[in-house]
Amino acid sequence: MPKTPNGARSRQLRKTAATQPEPRLPAVAMDQLTPDQRAIVDAINAGPRGRFMNAGPFAVFLHAPTFGMLAQQLGGHLRFKTSVPPRLSEFAILCTGRYWKAQFEWYAHARIALQQGVKEATIRDLHAGRTPKSAPRDEMAIYAFVKELYTTRRVSNATYARVHKLLGDGGTVELVGILGYYVLISMTLNVFRMPVPDGVEQPFREPAGN
Repeated sequence: MPKTPNGARSRQLRKTAATQPEPRLPAVAMDQLTPDQRAIVDAINAGPRGRFMNAGPFAVFLHAPTFGMLAQQLGGHLRFKTSVPPRLSEFAILCTGRYWKAQFEWYAHARIALQQGVKEATIRDLHAGRTPKSAPRDEMAIYAFVKELYTTRRVSNATYARVHKLLGDGGTVELVGILGYYVLISMTLNVFRMPVPDGVEQPFREPAGN
């Protein structure tokens, strides 16, 4: 990819930062946490994610800590402990983030997907809203499943059979769970306007009037 001159890049980042809508919730001060809020932070720090970030969905969860604890526990299981291979799980998460145009979700998981083996060309196609035709067959089966489910709210026998052949009964149930959880995350990020970090370009253009 051609390099952007430093000056142009700087202007682009300033423009991006200026167009990010203000979050709808105030940041919770980390030195003023309630016991329930502290429990979420401690659980995430001690879990497979390794570090709590007061950003994205976790910053929202602090405002409703009983719900937030349950949500982060479910998310930790679905991300790290299912039988769905990490590459396919992250691919499904990216499909969901792109469908919802969830800024923080794409920012966080595009890198993880690449690390787990999703090809850069596939990630570019998903980001642009194109069918990732160069993706391997198993990813294309997941793509068809996700697209059909989100578009029609149903899955045909043929589409189901392709995914079931890959994942079996349990894995297919877990895949639907992954999709449902990351729809929850996408809605959370979009409703509360959770931004990407300062200096990071937004993955998607925000709709006018948001």
